[in-house]
Amino acid sequence: MSLLLECFFQSDRIAGTPKKGGKRLVRRSEHVHGKRDRFHRTKADRNRQKHRWTCAAILRVTRGLVQCDTCRDPPGSPGDHWAGTMAFQVEGAYQGRGIAKKDSGNETSKFLPCMYSDPPFEDIALEEFEELAIDRLRVLKGIEAAKLSGKRENELTDAVFTLLKQHMQEDTSEATRRKDTISHFVLRLAYCQTDELRRWFIQHECDLFRQKFRIISENEKVSFLEKCHLPCRRLRQDQFKALEEKLLAVYRSQQSEKITKEELSKESKFFQVPFESVPELVAMRKVYVKDGAVFLRASQLTALLVGHFRAQLSKCLILTARKWDEFSAGEQQRLAPLVESLNKRYLGPDYDNGVRRGGSDSPVTIQDLPSLAAESFPLCMSHLYHRLKASHHLKYGGRMQLGLFLKGIGLNLQDALAFWKAEFAPKCDGDQFEKKYAYNIRHNYGKEGNRRDYTPYSCMKIITSTPGSDEHHGCPYRHKSEDDLRSMLQVLSLESQRVDSILEKVKNKHFQLACQETFEGVHGCACMTGVNHPNQYFDESRRVRSEQRREGSPSTPVQQGDTARVALNPSTTPT
Repeated sequence: MSLLLECFFQSDRIAGTPKKGGKRLVRRSEHVHGKRDRFHRTKADRNRQKHRWTCAAILRVTRGLVQCDTCRDPPGSPGDHWAGTMAFQVEGAYQGRGIAKKDSGNETSKFLPCMYSDPPFEDIALEEFEELAIDRLRVLKGIEAAKLSGKRENELTDAVFTLLKQHMQEDTSEATRRKDTISHFVLRLAYCQTDELRRWFIQHECDLFRQKFRIISENEKVSFLEKCHLPCRRLRQDQFKALEEKLLAVYRSQQSEKITKEELSKESKFFQVPFESVPELVAMRKVYVKDGAVFLRASQLTALLVGHFRAQLSKCLILTARKWDEFSAGEQQRLAPLVESLNKRYLGPDYDNGVRRGGSDSPVTIQDLPSLAAESFPLCMSHLYHRLKASHHLKYGGRMQLGLFLKGIGLNLQDALAFWKAEFAPKCDGDQFEKKYAYNIRHNYGKEGNRRDYTPYSCMKIITSTPGSDEHHGCPYRHKSEDDLRSMLQVLSLESQRVDSILEKVKNKHFQLACQETFEGVHGCACMTGVNHPNQYFDESRRVRSEQRREGSPSTPVQQGDTARVALNPSTTPT
């Protein structure tokens, strides 16, 4: 697919009536429709023309299929030519593939699946550009969380439908589909840049496509399939009769309740496709294969469509990555930083004011830090804290990661300065500390420089960081070797089976899920919120600890492991 980035949202201008352009548009209208007297137009004519100018300032149109309602003139009237020029290309992306426009009150009609073969062509404000992308990102993150929580297929479908209504639904079907198309292409730009980002985006876009396809009717599925021009042919009745016994044997082997011939014959829609189009169904022996062809029920078309969607999206992301490198060079001051930050965007609370969202609201002091580090610090912060205690120094990345985390849990500026000064004291006297490090600490609290109030790092920012060989910041689940990580987990007195499960998640690159399982093993309870931020981990830990103390719960694995961690020789802390 040729992605024309030059036409992709190039302006953040505010719509308004063009001065010179307005006269030119009127003259063009006169040229098309003859000598029309501009001085004898009615007020309605002038208002309609003004709205057309406003639309022209907002939308860059290449070809039109749906007319703007406000611009609509009666058929045959002089303004009727706008039906071919003033249009929404986004709607065309759906109707061009033969998907009927529906707005009959059925909510699922707003979320029809789409192959996204054509990019949208229109101007859009940068604020909306970002908002649309973030809304779609919330949906994809929600799908990821729902899958990791172990939801069944029907539960996952309900969860996706709820996410779509919450974040993607607009007042009309046209507006919803416009948002769906634009947000998809914006995230293509954000997630095309590395293999890892592409894999994540493809996986969750395919999950979203699959669930959208599940909620539409079988007739809509067949219609959608026909418009995609896939190598798929519907079986005639005589062909079905010839294969009926074989198909019956296959489907009986998959169901606990025996299916009868009558029940099978009621499913009149069967399709023949090349076997390589649905490798997962062939591998799981869910279909009948003959002479290189596979025979599918209508309910199995999802696998065919998702496979095609995955292949097309993978190819388009690679092409987009090549175009983006060239395009972003000229957008370093405006569009490129916005797009490149989307894949690192944290969508939860900022923890920028030290407000404690779990457990006690009492302020954190220097004296509290040793016990808090033993009980409630996530592994990334616990590792940095103990490295600081052991070596009395952290490089810039480690100081930023740990310092902002401590700010987020409620450590004030005075205590932060005293804490870092005391830890650096064996290697740095007071004057050197003031010259080299004190300014940076005050800067993080918004007291120096541009006085920006910096927020603690999210999990995504930490995971995507790149610590050097002699640096200790970053995410231990991603940046530590398997042996080092196993040693760090064993200090927490986790069961060997739990440690193996965590390491397995790390191998599959589910770093946040591995951190969540560590939380559950350490605290002896489920973490229903997931882990998206170190300060969220801390707040949830304080809440659980507070409840355990009130209920007089027996000691949990972390409490048994605290002594081992404190007694651990700092010089042997895993690196």
